[in-house]
Amino acid sequence: MEEISKERTFDISGNDISDKELADYIIEDLSLLMVGQTKILNKVIFKETHKRKPIDKHKKSNLLIDLSHTIEDGLITYKGLPVPIICDYLSREDSKQFYEKGTEFQIGKIEMVTNTGTYIDCPFHRFEDGKDLSQVGLEHFADLDAIVIRIPHSKTIEITEEHLKNYEIRNRAVLIQTGWDEHWNTEHYYENYPYLTEKAAEYLRDCSVKLVGIDSHNIDDTKGKSRPVHTTLLGAEILIVEHLCNLYLLPESGFTFSAIPPKFKGVGTFPVRAFAKLTDK
Repeated sequence: MEEISKERTFDISGNDISDKELADYIIEDLSLLMVGQTKILNKVIFKETHKRKPIDKHKKSNLLIDLSHTIEDGLITYKGLPVPIICDYLSREDSKQFYEKGTEFQIGKIEMVTNTGTYIDCPFHRFEDGKDLSQVGLEHFADLDAIVIRIPHSKTIEITEEHLKNYEIRNRAVLIQTGWDEHWNTEHYYENYPYLTEKAAEYLRDCSVKLVGIDSHNIDDTKGKSRPVHTTLLGAEILIVEHLCNLYLLPESGFTFSAIPPKFKGVGTFPVRAFAKLTDK
């Protein structure tokens, strides 16, 4: 068995990485051959916010990038809405009475509103006669050709049609990276966040985009009672994904986007596991 003692540093997506994933990463990085059993002896994770460069799409193909926040018990996504309750319906201890010794199971119980975590909006969320989650085809949720448009919140929180021009967005998922996800799960996240204007939404609609995502608290300015961006986009059957994260890890293009919810009837919004897949395009 050979021990590799040289100190190496890797960027990872998220806050943790398993020993197996790290070992696979090291083996690929060092171009090692005929590797059998591996052991990670000294792993240290340093948390740094938004200092990594976007992944080079020419170096990594078919790499999956998680763009979703973790949903946990008590998470506040939108102030005023009930927080999710995540608990045991059947605990492992209680399950022992039903099975032979050493065979135990857990069945979870979740109570939450549908606007929790990273979630997708379909037309039924805004319009009574709009399509609900069960009526929107998978082709609208999965493997969408996508583009990232970077509009830092440090420069503006009001995103207009001028910010969206001169990009090839027709028939694509448009993901707007503002960097606001750095405030996720803090008091700062819920106020003075980046949003789209009505004119920006109309421009996206007129360009026939398929989906619009943002890494902010809401795609609309919620200070008033109107929601023109939701009205414009969902009225044109353009899906919306809010509370994305990790968009800074993506190249501007050369990837597909997926955000797939369960197939619920009579529901217009639901959490998704949103992710990007880098391609060889």
